[in-house]
Amino acid sequence: MLRQANASDLEVVRRLTMSAYESYVSAFGGEPLPMTEDYGPRIADGEAWLLDIEGEAVGLAVLERHADHAMLFSIAVSPAHHGRGIGRTILGWVEDKTREWDLPELRLYTNARMERNIAIYTAFGFQETGRRPNSRRPGWVIVDMTKKIA
Repeated sequence: MLRQANASDLEVVRRLTMSAYESYVSAFGGEPLPMTEDYGPRIADGEAWLLDIEGEAVGLAVLERHADHAMLFSIAVSPAHHGRGIGRTILGWVEDKTREWDLPELRLYTNARMERNIAIYTAFGFQETGRRPNSRRPGWVIVDMTKKIA
């Protein structure tokens, strides 16, 4: 369902990320981590995946494969396509990919102020495993979450 991004998709990945996270900038007083990421290496490492609908990239997942888990770095959905279940579709795909990789656990971290996202992740079966200060953004709190994959 999602396709692996390639070097020619770099601007699409950046644009999707910026538009998806833009609403948080004023609320947080700074750019969330995904907005500051260099996606070139992530694309080269096969970590960026795009969801296309009718030839338009409308969603993005950045998924890292580790020896004992998968780490979801970011999900981005074009604001023009919010409310259509695309984020949940991507989450389902990420879980399936983790299962395909035969990994027992899917992890993610998010900003504590992203309460709506935390609620979505919780409803999708993730459990909060802890909170910690964000070393890159003083005063910000990171929420760690995990989901066991059968």
